[in-house]
Amino acid sequence: MFLALCCALNGNGQDLNFETALDHLTKNQPKTYIGIDSMLEAFEKDSLKMKRVLEISRLKAYNHGSSYALNTLGIINRDISNYDKSIALHEEAKSFADKADSDELRIVSLNMIGVAYRRMDIIKSALDYHTEALKIAYAIKDPTPTVEYNIAVSQNSIGNIYLALKQYDVALIQFKKSLQIEEKAGNKLGLAINYHNIGYAEDAKGNLDIALANYERSLFYNEAINSDVGRMICFNSIGSIYLKKEDYKKAEPIIRDALKKALALKDQFYIASSYINLGQLELALNQISEAEKNVKKGIGVAHIYNLKSSVADGSKLLSEINQKKGNYKAALEYYQNAVDIENTILTEQNLQYVNDIVLEYENENKNNQIKALASENEAVRKRLERNKSIFWYSMLALLIMGIALFIINRNRSLKRDKHILTLEQDMLRSQMNPHFIFNSLNSIKLYIINNDKENAVYYLNKFSKLIRKILIASKEKESTLQEELDTMQLYMNIENIRFDNEIDFTIDVDESINTEVTKVPSLVLQPFLENSLWHGLSSKSNDKRIDLNVYKNRKGYITFEIVDNGIGRIASKKIKDNKKLKRKSVGIDITKARLANFSKAFENSYSLDIEDLYDNHTAIGTKVTLNIPS
Repeated sequence: MFLALCCALNGNGQDLNFETALDHLTKNQPKTYIGIDSMLEAFEKDSLKMKRVLEISRLKAYNHGSSYALNTLGIINRDISNYDKSIALHEEAKSFADKADSDELRIVSLNMIGVAYRRMDIIKSALDYHTEALKIAYAIKDPTPTVEYNIAVSQNSIGNIYLALKQYDVALIQFKKSLQIEEKAGNKLGLAINYHNIGYAEDAKGNLDIALANYERSLFYNEAINSDVGRMICFNSIGSIYLKKEDYKKAEPIIRDALKKALALKDQFYIASSYINLGQLELALNQISEAEKNVKKGIGVAHIYNLKSSVADGSKLLSEINQKKGNYKAALEYYQNAVDIENTILTEQNLQYVNDIVLEYENENKNNQIKALASENEAVRKRLERNKSIFWYSMLALLIMGIALFIINRNRSLKRDKHILTLEQDMLRSQMNPHFIFNSLNSIKLYIINNDKENAVYYLNKFSKLIRKILIASKEKESTLQEELDTMQLYMNIENIRFDNEIDFTIDVDESINTEVTKVPSLVLQPFLENSLWHGLSSKSNDKRIDLNVYKNRKGYITFEIVDNGIGRIASKKIKDNKKLKRKSVGIDITKARLANFSKAFENSYSLDIEDLYDNHTAIGTKVTLNIPS
């Protein structure tokens, strides 16, 4: 009971200290990162307290505090592998940094976004954000300690990108530059990170003793700052060195301890790598069943959180396991999967860097190949003489099979491309129909006739942007969700002229969705919005509304919900049946065909549901629900 009372008093004391710090922060409103951090550092891992800081900062219009709180919340989400949420929080933090006109907070936000993208193996985006952070930092004449620290963060992260590209010497240069800044600042966390990364590069180069020394030095600094995350990372790496040295007695307890710490911290990135590391140990100890089970656990976590590098490493290990079990087909499939993933990562990374690596090492690789070929030349010549007939017959058979397969695949590809081209042409005709263009221009002409120059110019600019976006989209099979939403906003602006701007159109996107990364078929929403306008709202006298909601409620899908408060489909059909001139709309049919084609790249297909809305048997509108695989 006494212990419980002490804990309660301690908790209340912390809350009182936090409220005191928060009150002091909002009254003084410091403008520097160090000034804010000095008051809130003790609470920065507590998401509830940081949300409280954000709430009060927003209320007080304290943009510096809002940016700081959002960045800490982003780091908390990143450390549990919630990367999309983390990126969204850091981007919001940057917007507050821009409002505050704070280079320090702007640089911090950009670097944190870059780190999140690097964890996801989206290297191009990571490079862009770190480069932008460095440009701002180097432009500052008298950099603060925070700016200097973030230069080190950028260089360290770029070094990690070079590691992924296997350009270890260049990576070491970046890490050592970062290390100099951290040594000058006396930042033990930065020293721990850089010594570990140097160890990783030396490990990859085969310098195991040098790597082990750097890992142990990193562990020393992590112990000094009492970092459980740092200990876990170092244990994994040190265990891996002992594993490579075949010192399994030392490797096993360290690797198992690393997994326990990763599970306790709930960091999915390191949980995946720890399971795979443990599987590698068990494979070396010939514990095949346990090895396979743990590697599959690691790959399972990596799949859920889109950790491509871990999936590739695990797949290679499963290939070795299946080879030992005599399952050569499965071994080949796992190995091919690993190669495919690694090729995907390289494609997503900056191709310019890849080309640089090729050029740098091309001569050395060719020289090594020439030497190897020269030493085996005589033996190869003799084998070729013996097997000359078999070789040429085999080559002929392979050539015939290759040509046949090429012709079959080519024909299939041509048919598919022709079908896709037809759909895209039909889509363009649907979006660019003469009625829409004529009526839009006619509406703008009325502004010109009424000498309303401002609206005429405004809507003419909107119209030209819309036409340009439609023409660009017609050349692309898919676009980002952000581009799609921007185009739909333009389309509704133009259509709204003809409704005397009576339509209230809103777009609401779930914060968990990264609109810059998510892909959808181009102009997929336009036919549904057009139906809401002309079949739902055109015959209604007032209170016209369309809501476009975008959210995730099913795994592997993005859901679009278009809700209008129109007259409903039954009343619309009656009006359409009474018209003498009837025009058949093919927009929805074309869109369904395009969605079916888009869904072929995914395990699941799209789904479309159109629902009539009623209130006491009275039609109050229509709801379209579209689920697109992502």
